[in-house]
Amino acid sequence: MNDLADILTPESVALGLDVPNKKALFREIVARAAKVTGCPAESIEAPIKARERLASTGYGRGVAIPHAQLDCVGEVHGLFFRLARPIDYGAVDGMPVDCVFTLLSPSDTGAGHLKALARVSRSFRDERFVAKLRGARSQDALYALFAQLPAADAA
Repeated sequence: MNDLADILTPESVALGLDVPNKKALFREIVARAAKVTGCPAESIEAPIKARERLASTGYGRGVAIPHAQLDCVGEVHGLFFRLARPIDYGAVDGMPVDCVFTLLSPSDTGAGHLKALARVSRSFRDERFVAKLRGARSQDALYALFAQLPAADAA
């Protein structure tokens, strides 16, 4: 995976998701991920929650990157949610979260999962990119921002 657009589809990007808390956010992540991946919701929910119990995936500066490896997917999938309003996520910096990128990889990818996670986190370290995500006015505009990111090997 050199490009985040390789793992996203327009349907896996959501703008203005209105959730009151982290628990409701995870319900939305699981439901939407089930539609995108074709996996049963329970096959997604347990690994996502287990990973979150290890340590918060709240990356900082209003961004979270929940992730898991799943037996039911054959390729890496990404989902992006820009929340209607920030929620308490238990992020490392204590700031509420409004940008959530979920990464789901096959269980047997090992290093592939870590490479994808590194690509996602590098993208979200770019404050200009995150500002553009927060300023996007449509789902199509959000997806286009991911599609316009330089490929990892070009960065």
